[in-house]
Amino acid sequence: MPTNAEFLAPVLALVAWTLVMWIWMYATRIPAMKQAGIDPQEAAYPGTWAHRLRPGVRSVADNYNHLHEQPTIFYALMFFAALTGGGDPAALALGWSYFVLRVLHSLVQATFNRVVVRFTVFAVSTLVLIAFTVREAIRLLG
Repeated sequence: MPTNAEFLAPVLALVAWTLVMWIWMYATRIPAMKQAGIDPQEAAYPGTWAHRLRPGVRSVADNYNHLHEQPTIFYALMFFAALTGGGDPAALALGWSYFVLRVLHSLVQATFNRVVVRFTVFAVSTLVLIAFTVREAIRLLG
């Protein structure tokens, strides 16, 4: 059985990856805003100036936002498993699998952004969460 620290390592890894995407977002967004002549005050309302930025710049920002959506389920599942005795090697493998798939999703979206590829990675990562959830429910209720 992994320790809680070992088991929760994928959580820390995904938090760190989210911060990498934050850096990437501003490293691309600030120069793009300057190049497009966008005054920062014009950005007071999200999306009002997005059409003036290159698609790649928008994709990185969109991905950063995506990392605050579905991964919240992952975080909850990991902590639920850790706190209720479900942090075993199989759950840890699911946790690392989800992390790898989210990084892959980010890289697809932030680089070549092929929707079919991105959706496939997203769907597989969702299946990992479903399997994890079912596994935890069976463990708890079974």
